[in-house]
Amino acid sequence: MRTIQMTLEDDLVQAVDKIVKQMHTSRSAFTRTALRDAIKNYTLSQLEQKHRKGYEKQPVCKEEFSVWEDEQKWGDS
Repeated sequence: MRTIQMTLEDDLVQAVDKIVKQMHTSRSAFTRTALRDAIKNYTLSQLEQKHRKGYEKQPVCKEEFSVWEDEQKWGDS
């Protein structure tokens, strides 16, 4: 693990301090979790954007999924 120095606005530090006190944790632990969550959100956002661009380049055609309709079993027959 590495130690880093960060510059944050006073109101942000105060908000974090209030939360970590309630959570009985440290600024570092809180920040690690927040950064991991931000990385996951960013990664998911990038995948969604890639997915969206793929469908823009090659849109779904009407028959793409209808070929499976006869294979579906709904349990009502």
